[in-house]
Amino acid sequence: MQHPEENPLFIAQAGPLEGQRWAIRDSLLIGRDPDCDIIVVTPDKQVSRHHARLTCTSEGLELADLDSKNGTHVNGRRIEVPVLLADGDTVQVALAQQFVYLSSDATVPLELGAAAAPLGMGLLRLEKRARRVWIGNREIIPPLSVAQFSMLQLLYEASGEVVSRNQLIHSVWGEDEAYDVSNQALDALVRRLRDRLAEVDDEHEFIVTVRGHGLRLENPR
Repeated sequence: MQHPEENPLFIAQAGPLEGQRWAIRDSLLIGRDPDCDIIVVTPDKQVSRHHARLTCTSEGLELADLDSKNGTHVNGRRIEVPVLLADGDTVQVALAQQFVYLSSDATVPLELGAAAAPLGMGLLRLEKRARRVWIGNREIIPPLSVAQFSMLQLLYEASGEVVSRNQLIHSVWGEDEAYDVSNQALDALVRRLRDRLAEVDDEHEFIVTVRGHGLRLENPR
């Protein structure tokens, strides 16, 4: 028998439901219709009446998009078929509401209940567990993809030091895949990450190329 404190949790982050949480015991229907378990209502009706569904299966928690107009994203990537969520995954319903999935509420970090960006010394700040990124007081929505966040986290933790291209490839793609990753693939990921940061702040060039060496994060205060 599963103890109450071990129930998987779905926690609302950025959006109108911020701070609310739901224990997942069977299934949860997400949408703007009153018959949904998680009701997300915005003036512009970005969220479909029945937008997405969470279902507990023998393999884990499954998330399915219900042919919504504006899509459902997991870790920044729009899903086309049902997917199994992993602990710490972020879910974005249209551009209206972000959630984080935790496999047990025994491991809920305190910062997930806070509305404000984490404290930090620079303009750009990130929260590693939930993969959330802020520039100033504005959060990047939809969230970065897993690869984008992994690259940004490595640069962020280097504290302004240059990170080599080889280090970036191994960190983002892993040891087993690193040897098959081309420089073009790395450059494409860097461009996408720069574009995502520029959506929030196009005045600062956060990711700087140091020719012949690698990349450095410039994070002004």
